[in-house]
Amino acid sequence: MQNTISYDDVLENFKKLLKSNNLKYTMQRELILKIIYDNDGHFTPEDIYNLIKENHPTVKLGIATVYRTLTLLEDAHIVSSISFGTQGKKYEFGLTDHHDHLVCLECGKIEEFFDETIEKQQEEIAKKFNFKMSNHIMKIVGTCSACQAK
Repeated sequence: MQNTISYDDVLENFKKLLKSNNLKYTMQRELILKIIYDNDGHFTPEDIYNLIKENHPTVKLGIATVYRTLTLLEDAHIVSSISFGTQGKKYEFGLTDHHDHLVCLECGKIEEFFDETIEKQQEEIAKKFNFKMSNHIMKIVGTCSACQAK
């Protein structure tokens, strides 16, 4: 899905977030943010760590820094995550157009989609139960067409 905010604005907000949490701005933290911003898709912390190590082999980075930075970014709604239970989370840039997910339980493929009918139905359900909805997350799990064909 398309980013709804420029990288410069995201970076500026990130620096403010770090300062408000009494954390230092570091190149390592920015690289984590940049990887997620620049790449469509869903990433485990290990994926992000490996991408940085591949593309910036001289940068000192620990996996704990990746985990801590992702937690900070998720708490600030800059990234969002999809939980895979005991397999952990996958992260994506959170300031994009709203979308939902189809997740294959066999290969782990994640397909993003938007459906106006589903969106309207959720609003009607919230209204029916006198519930003020501020957001929603939909994850449909099953088996993708490629895995079904095997």
